[in-house]
Amino acid sequence: MAADGNRPVQADGNRLLRQAIAYGGGWTVALAAAALLGAVAELLLPAALGLAVDAALGGADRWWPLAACGLVVLIVATDTLSNLAAGAGTARTTARLRHRLLGHLLALDPRRATRYPVGDLVGRLVGQAADSGQAGSTVVFGVAAALPPLGSVVALLLLDWRLAVTFGAGLLLLAAGLRAFVTDASAAAAGYLGVQGRIAGRLAEALHGSRTIAAAGTVRAEIDRVLEPLPQLRAHGIRTWTTLARASGRTAALAPLLQLAIVAVGGWSVAQGRLTPGQLFAAVQYAALGAGLGSIVATLNRLVRTRAGAQRVAAVLAEPPRSYGTAPLPDGTGRLVLTGVTVYADDGRPVLDGIDLRVPPGATVAVVGPSGAGKSTLAAVAGRLRDPDAGEVLLDGVPLRRFSRSALRQAVGYGFERPVLVGETIAEAVTLGSAAGSEARLGAVARAAAIDEFVERLPDGYQSRLDATPMSGGEAQRLGLARALHAQRLLILDDATSSLDTATEHRIAAAVAAHPDRRTRLVVTHRVATAAAAELVAWLDGGRLRGVGPHRRLWRDPAYRGVFAASAPPRAEPAKPPVEAAEPSIGPAVPSVEPAVPPAEAAVPSVEAAEPPVEAAKPSAEAVR
Repeated sequence: MAADGNRPVQADGNRLLRQAIAYGGGWTVALAAAALLGAVAELLLPAALGLAVDAALGGADRWWPLAACGLVVLIVATDTLSNLAAGAGTARTTARLRHRLLGHLLALDPRRATRYPVGDLVGRLVGQAADSGQAGSTVVFGVAAALPPLGSVVALLLLDWRLAVTFGAGLLLLAAGLRAFVTDASAAAAGYLGVQGRIAGRLAEALHGSRTIAAAGTVRAEIDRVLEPLPQLRAHGIRTWTTLARASGRTAALAPLLQLAIVAVGGWSVAQGRLTPGQLFAAVQYAALGAGLGSIVATLNRLVRTRAGAQRVAAVLAEPPRSYGTAPLPDGTGRLVLTGVTVYADDGRPVLDGIDLRVPPGATVAVVGPSGAGKSTLAAVAGRLRDPDAGEVLLDGVPLRRFSRSALRQAVGYGFERPVLVGETIAEAVTLGSAAGSEARLGAVARAAAIDEFVERLPDGYQSRLDATPMSGGEAQRLGLARALHAQRLLILDDATSSLDTATEHRIAAAVAAHPDRRTRLVVTHRVATAAAAELVAWLDGGRLRGVGPHRRLWRDPAYRGVFAASAPPRAEPAKPPVEAAEPSIGPAVPSVEPAVPPAEAAVPSVEAAEPPVEAAKPSAEAVR
């Protein structure tokens, strides 16, 4: 992961700040108008008060007190409007930034997205996006806060140049302190947010594995692991508050001295006849207005935090999203070809090594292998959940990279072992990402996935809310499978029936096989029965294809039988391959297909632990394509 404090990320963060200001739209414009009008009114108020004092002493125009009252009312009104516009603009900007960041995350290749811990991404999406959303109001308030000191210098110059010189010298000292504050506070804020993201990432991991932690009795060790960066967080926090306290202390000490200097110089000017009493009163008010830099310190502190948040959001947005072509779905029946497909883990080890596999259209191919063989990675590259580092994947003669997003989404469907169901209702979860269909179509895919009886027993049927519908792991799997059945050419099931009993699995297999479009099916499985029912089996071992052919022929190899012995569930599986005639066929038999490269007998190191989980990448394909 790129460090958030480097120059490219700083430049991206500054660019994002400018974009965030534009996201505020009309609210930012209204805020700027109200804030600037209020600042001008604040600058005019001391002059009006000074003229009112002279009028009271000299019996001149009595309208100046009314003018001063009018300016006070205007200041109150603009302050109210500024707060309203700032809140609305910040909410609008934050919503757009979160929508953009979430969409970008879903569009990333899973390998890039998984470089960031889940908790860290949640922090950026919830916390830092909100900080960045304050860009418009922070910049406007910063400019408005800078106007009184600058305007005070001009006003004092018009009254007496000696007053302006005195005040300007004090402002230079204050400006030097504020510059040091911005530099130190920026580094402290960036470090604080970075460590906070690490803690959030570890906490999310611990919550995900809470049952395992409790069962293993490692709660205390896990707490220590999550909170290990806490001293660094404390150090950055202390540095932040120390820097802020130092800047505020300097301002609080220098501002009264500056006002006293203005009073002294102004009193001398009154004694010399260069100023009237009202002008002296105005000069003192301008000195108080210009030296009251507490608001500037607070605004700069907000700007520092906003900039640090924008840099963390920009670091994710700088990751290049997956690109798509423009090719439509061609005529065909789902012929899948993998040529020289190689995928490397982050440490450079091969997860898949030179895979050559040709799947006939409409065939069912079971993908088997020991843990760490690369089965889920093969399933991921077959439907472009991730791109291979070398080689090509073609569907009906067209490389997957050339398909448009909509064409790929239309052609490929995924079912997962632990599907994440997205949507408010069951109907929305099943139809996610597919063209809106009729109730008959919804019922058809539900029946094919053997979930129709469960849904129809619910009080609201397919309109039942997901968050209010308790379901088992098998029921969730069947809903995920129903969602995947929109695929027109290629259906990929990554252990998607592991929580189902054998009878239900056979029922689903028969329904899928009876589909009139005869989709090609790639099924990652650990079950003997599923492999026996497939027309072909792709046997992976150490990231390479060790064999491709019918299950009955591969079963003669003791090493192949050992794959199922090592991964068999507690219930008994047949000791020998079931007779093919007794198995419900998923499709017509096709000729045996041999691997295009010689089987690799030599074992290679297990790499599956280094694979990014395919299920975590699911939204990238299903919600974005």
